[in-house]
Amino acid sequence: MNNTDLADRIAETHGLTKADARKVVDSVFGVIAEASAKGEEVSLNGFGKFKVKDMPARQGRNPSTGAAIEIAASKKLTFAPAKAVKDKLNG
Repeated sequence: MNNTDLADRIAETHGLTKADARKVVDSVFGVIAEASAKGEEVSLNGFGKFKVKDMPARQGRNPSTGAAIEIAASKKLTFAPAKAVKDKLNG
């Protein structure tokens, strides 16, 4: 499922136009991205939490040459599903 499929399903469920539903979907993901960029945790009741995790610098290997390389520190966005979502996934 992609953004368009999600918007189409929301439009059908709530009687919106596809264009309006697409604006809602894009807006939700935009707000999550903005909050995450600020380092905020986004918690959606019954769905899960998006958290920003700091990844430290580390040593790696170039797969073609085997030479050691330095991988820079970075941030990554993680998602932890809520118990309700886990239960739905596991029957």
